[in-house]
Amino acid sequence: MASTLRQRLPPHQASSSSPADNVPAPEVLAGASLSDPAQETSAHPSGKEKHGRLMQIVRGLTFVVYFFSGCLAIVATQLVGAPLYWIDRDLYYAYMALTKQSFGILITTMTYWWGPTTIRISGDASVANQISKTRDGLVEFAFPERIVMIANHQIYTDWLYLWWVSYANSPSMHGFIYIILKESLKYIPVVGTGMLFYGFIFMSRKMAVDQPRMAHRLGKLKAMQTAPDGKKYLNPMWLLLFPEGTNTSQNGRDKSTQWANKIGVKDTQHLLLPRSTGSYFCLTELKGTVDYVYDCTVAYEGIPRGKFGEDCFTLAGTYFSGQPPKSVNFYWRRFRVADIPLDTQEAFDVWLRERWYEKDALMEQYVATGRFPPSPANSVTDSHPRFLETEVRPRHRFEFIQVYLVLGVLGLLVNIISKIWARVTNIVS
Repeated sequence: MASTLRQRLPPHQASSSSPADNVPAPEVLAGASLSDPAQETSAHPSGKEKHGRLMQIVRGLTFVVYFFSGCLAIVATQLVGAPLYWIDRDLYYAYMALTKQSFGILITTMTYWWGPTTIRISGDASVANQISKTRDGLVEFAFPERIVMIANHQIYTDWLYLWWVSYANSPSMHGFIYIILKESLKYIPVVGTGMLFYGFIFMSRKMAVDQPRMAHRLGKLKAMQTAPDGKKYLNPMWLLLFPEGTNTSQNGRDKSTQWANKIGVKDTQHLLLPRSTGSYFCLTELKGTVDYVYDCTVAYEGIPRGKFGEDCFTLAGTYFSGQPPKSVNFYWRRFRVADIPLDTQEAFDVWLRERWYEKDALMEQYVATGRFPPSPANSVTDSHPRFLETEVRPRHRFEFIQVYLVLGVLGLLVNIISKIWARVTNIVS
């Protein structure tokens, strides 16, 4: 499979791909004049602001209230369950998985209400029939319960949309997603505390410091569990890695070029060259406990050639002024861990860089045509179209209430106990 992929869409041939793969999308490119560079760079990919200044303030306030009240509720729920760590570790981790599910619901609902967007999905033959459309218009993934997921890093919202994929998987994996993040993020008030409870892995980008931390966390993720009947099993795990280390920007591109020149390799055009150290360590530590690496190439509709996601999609624009991406596009591939060269880091570094050249070619096709390659024709059915479109939204209208459920039940119990106590003390007195 790898040798076939390596021959697909080299950058200098991307615009001359076969008709079956190179699918024009006029509706995707509508509103952006490719013949007018001035218009292309000045117009926002999502069109004009959909809300005036007053409505933006209202949307901003309601967004902040919803998001931070949800985060506070989740962290409070985590603190309530924290003593379980010293009582029953299995119960503690199951409890924290539920709070992680709550955060998945929080951000899914948040995106549906304030930043709705289309998700357009396709993939190669390795993921055929693993992504399907449901009757209610949603998408259901059928990825395994234990995978390592890698992706290019366009903008800060990448992790949000990929977390949604874990939410949309069957069975849902959004309680078992783990992300490797920059260490500075753990110091964000409230949110950072929640991520610490989630067991996320924070990197200082100094391997001497990071390696013991990663070994400790990965050791927990590959630890065998014992069921009541004595059978051994592994807990579910979706480990999300961004091998580029940071989101794509002009500064990042400059550094990528410098790095390519330093080590004497070809640079990428649309992505950053990946750094293999962290990914290699994770895969060697997890080898034997995970079978597949799932690779997602992510592209946002309307970003002009030579520009970057951070130039177009800001937090305020996406959630307040009504300028979210018109579509977020995923192209999926799968690789067997057994087929990945892990004997030496040098061999893995070459393998990972080759995959990134392929992803860069996929990005070139997207920039040129507005589409990634379609899913293979021989896998097409009513529930598996060549391009599968859906939206980020919760399964149920009132699912967001789950975020506050534990605190609500706890408050109810405290209220009942306090009333009973008041009556008892009145009788006694």
